[in-house]
Amino acid sequence: MTSHATEEPDYTVIQKLEDIEVREYAAYTVAEVVVAGTADEAGSLAFPILAGYIFGKNKGERKFAMTAPVTQAAEPVKLEMTAPVTQTAAPGGYRVQFVLPKGVTLASAPEPLDARVMLRDVAPSRVAVIRFSGFWSDANYQKHLAALQAALRTAGLLWVGEPVYSRYNAPFTPWFMRRNEIWLHLTTNP
Repeated sequence: MTSHATEEPDYTVIQKLEDIEVREYAAYTVAEVVVAGTADEAGSLAFPILAGYIFGKNKGERKFAMTAPVTQAAEPVKLEMTAPVTQTAAPGGYRVQFVLPKGVTLASAPEPLDARVMLRDVAPSRVAVIRFSGFWSDANYQKHLAALQAALRTAGLLWVGEPVYSRYNAPFTPWFMRRNEIWLHLTTNP
């Protein structure tokens, strides 16, 4: 499945739960950065840093096509927390990732010139996904996250880690045509 012919990582839908898809993703490689701030600021803070890398700010000045999605997740805080981390304010910041094109691996990707940009291989994974449209808002995000979590509880599926907010469209895309998703990584053991 692609979004307006923009390349995405390969996946297979292995189960449907009403509006939820359980997907099996193949391995892929990302360029990522951790930024401080709120969830609604994270994408704007990270975009110029990561875009610089894919548009040639790397050793060899290699350029890459834009891919989808751009993902963000709260960065776990190293200190013990008394309250759970939410998407509205994460003391550890947010990890924002650009998926690199197919065929680009950690071994073949050029080294970033900006020390904030890290390259990483993402292992194959199973994720539960809910899709929705609109601009970012905490209310829209929380509503869809709650629906995803409720569907997984009903199905007896367990998840681990922070929710991943995934954006698929350019900033100029009208709100009603935007594709957003929330991913929850599923455990392999029930």
